[in-house]
Amino acid sequence: MSAVEPASGPGSSGGSGGEDGLGLSPGWAQVVIERALRRGGDFAEVFAESSSGVSLRLDDQRVEEVASGTDMGASVRIVRGGTTVFGYCESLEPEAVLRLADRLSEGLDGAAALGTPLHVLERPEFPPVGVEPGDVDVFEKAAILRALDEFSRAWSAEIVQVSASYSDHKQRIWVANSRGTYATEERTRVFGAVSVVAKRGDVIQTGRETLAHRGGYEFITPESLRAMAQTAADKAVVMLDAGPAPAGRMPVVLANGFGGVLFHEACGHGLEADFIVKRTSVFAERLGRRVAEPHVTALDNGVGAGMWGSNAIDDEGTPTQSTVAISEGVLSSFLTDVLRGERLGQMPTGNSRRQGFRHLPYPRMTNTYFAPGDASPDDLIADTRRALYAKSLSGGEVDPATGDFVFGVSEGYLIEDGRVGPPVRGATLIGNGPEVLLGIDAIASDLVVKAGMCGKEGQLVPVGTGQPTLRIRELTVGGTAVS
Repeated sequence: MSAVEPASGPGSSGGSGGEDGLGLSPGWAQVVIERALRRGGDFAEVFAESSSGVSLRLDDQRVEEVASGTDMGASVRIVRGGTTVFGYCESLEPEAVLRLADRLSEGLDGAAALGTPLHVLERPEFPPVGVEPGDVDVFEKAAILRALDEFSRAWSAEIVQVSASYSDHKQRIWVANSRGTYATEERTRVFGAVSVVAKRGDVIQTGRETLAHRGGYEFITPESLRAMAQTAADKAVVMLDAGPAPAGRMPVVLANGFGGVLFHEACGHGLEADFIVKRTSVFAERLGRRVAEPHVTALDNGVGAGMWGSNAIDDEGTPTQSTVAISEGVLSSFLTDVLRGERLGQMPTGNSRRQGFRHLPYPRMTNTYFAPGDASPDDLIADTRRALYAKSLSGGEVDPATGDFVFGVSEGYLIEDGRVGPPVRGATLIGNGPEVLLGIDAIASDLVVKAGMCGKEGQLVPVGTGQPTLRIRELTVGGTAVS
């Protein structure tokens, strides 16, 4: 699908768009910012968006949900002292955006403020899209779901139900602010998921796997679909044999990939600058201090090629980067946007994100993970006498102010005498984020980053969560059996 063209208006090239005639040109963005600041303000910003996408879902071997659509609009934000004025319009018509800026500025009563002349940011290099999803017929996309269903059911006769989904989304943004920033980016993402149910007698277990990519349709292949379906099906079937999980304090080995959800939730949110500014994060006073052993390094990487949470720029127009949040055990950086970074005396790290033009931006993670270590995962497990092996985590709760958390284990096993033993079900992990960081005593070399959606302030944004296989010295495991 093509982006929606707005009506033309004044701009540096005589129209509202940039070089392709879409969105807001630097000249017209400058006009909007000046009008937003006509009655004062410390900061003003205009954010414009045009997006399109399609989604399909299969249940009970039938593709029953197909949806597509386009969306466009712009928002204006004015900051004065501790007050933020924000609004949006569902149009890219220049006069509509200008009226919005005028209306928002009416809430201020000072003299006109001046912004810095806009400097057009050259687009950072980013891997090009190979195959545009919008050029692929919807019937081919439906065939993906039928293939996932077929591959899953072929894995075992105990698979009794399969659900699958596919979506792609193309977003173009333009952002400019009174600090002199003007930037634009086109973003394409493709996502697939399969969930299966296995049944044996009265025992029912589920398995789920996803395939997600910041890029084009080219990464969808029969091999990748087969691997996704078989991984989900195998998880469900294996867990049919699971016994009760142990309970008590014990070592925990977190598998690579989705084990990274623990760091994301229990530690990552506490590094976001809005929590730091409000002093509601357990890490607020720990910058420059040791928070883990020297073998632990953690990154937020917004530029990783193909990673689900990657962008060339963030949603304030700041180039993204790979930020070392924890360097050899020392807390070295928070994740910042423009305004909160200024308050903390830290340069913006490219972590300002928003769900769309209807939302305010907040400091958010992109792709967050522990750096790989030197050990092989087999050697790490062989060096573990007894532990819970959490291969996949499910939902949980965390308090950023304290770091306390509870997470469910959707796929778990016992490690006994250095070997992965029988599966267990019903386990939960109970602990504290800072204590977990200090308790990581081994990290393997098998880094995997998986895709997910992160919720904050009522907004969802795509993120990558991952890690290599790692071992936590001791953690409280909630279960149904006595250890």
